Amino acid sequence: MEAYANALLYAIPFFSILVFIEIAYGHFVKNQTHTVNDTIASISSGLTSIVKDSLGLAVILISYPFLLENLALFSISETWVAYLLAFIAIDFASYWNHRLSHKVNFFWNQHVIHHSSEEFNLACALRQSISNILGYFPLLLIPAALIGIPYKIIAILTPIHLFAQFWYHTQHIGKLGFLEYIIVTPSQHRVHHAINPEYIDKNLAAIFCVWDRMFGTFQEELDEIPPVYGVLKPAATWNPIVINFQHVWRLIKDAWRTKSYYDKLRIWFMPTGWRPNDVQSTYPIKTIENVYAFEKYNAATSVSLQIWSSFQLFFTICMMLFLFYNVRNILENYSYGTIVLYGMIVFVGIYSYTSLLDGYKYTILFETMKVVLGLFVIFSFEDWYGINAYFPYGSLCMAAYFVLSFLATIYFSFLERNWVASKIVSI
Repeated sequence: MEAYANALLYAIPFFSILVFIEIAYGHFVKNQTHTVNDTIASISSGLTSIVKDSLGLAVILISYPFLLENLALFSISETWVAYLLAFIAIDFASYWNHRLSHKVNFFWNQHVIHHSSEEFNLACALRQSISNILGYFPLLLIPAALIGIPYKIIAILTPIHLFAQFWYHTQHIGKLGFLEYIIVTPSQHRVHHAINPEYIDKNLAAIFCVWDRMFGTFQEELDEIPPVYGVLKPAATWNPIVINFQHVWRLIKDAWRTKSYYDKLRIWFMPTGWRPNDVQSTYPIKTIENVYAFEKYNAATSVSLQIWSSFQLFFTICMMLFLFYNVRNILENYSYGTIVLYGMIVFVGIYSYTSLLDGYKYTILFETMKVVLGLFVIFSFEDWYGINAYFPYGSLCMAAYFVLSFLATIYFSFLERNWVASKIVSI
């Protein structure tokens, strides 16, 4: 966890700065590709994924070291050739993992969050899954294990490979000439995120577009067909935690409702979007039929709520940076359970302020949970995870934040909403 935390200590500010640069650039060239609520939801999604990964909340079905020990036909030393072969192997595995996620009902749930934004920008790159709790990716690295690529190289290159996919989530970069035949570019990835019939489920590669060209999933961005972004079953929420489990919840309900035992079993492994006939006719789900004539999700929010939600996002980022900066001290002085509690408070906080953007009337319940858990930590340990060693009144400031957050949620959930409703009625 410590090595991962140190990497994120630099990665989080770096990616955040690039997002804000893109926002500023879009403003100055009068081609803004961000909206406040969507960007808050996207960055918040990235934070939930970071918490989940840093706490190791996944079940590893099989590990790469196990495959290496039992399948390796050769032994390769740590040379630049080994790193090159490893990167190609990771990219090849990523292509097939991505293709599975788009083509199989169960696996789509772990990827739908990444496509859920109806905008396309650097922030939406941060929409990463928390529902991928089954670690099967090493199975796709069998080619690397067969030739004996050391685990250390795989461990070093895997996060680099993921981070290298960030830059091409933008509308501000056009086609890149000969590079379009070598690497995945913004133009190609715009196609991938589009729901146009011509584009859907195309361009699945991560770094090298050769896999798409080789396996028949490549599609060039066409000037006469501008990409329309999102998913065919719109998420209709700013809450990234809800989005992560929307699809699997629909599968559970369909499996329960169908009368066919065969369909109860096969629904999980059928092509993405497949539903049993009896359920589809009785419980229809609205999907986008005309991608050029649908209204993007835009829950009405006041400017003051957007400012408050932006502050909540900023404060949550600070909480995460403190966790990673202080990780060694926290690991030495607190139990794993209390660290999980830290992650739970972050999760509940994100659930709360993004639900507030949706106008969810039960947000106060989650905010109550957050303030209770936060104050419990502070009063139980007489400190907020060692923050007093860095700031003399750090724990007091954290306590004030939890109380302020609770009071603000009451205001935006009831007082402001009722005031706005009364104005509408009077008009």
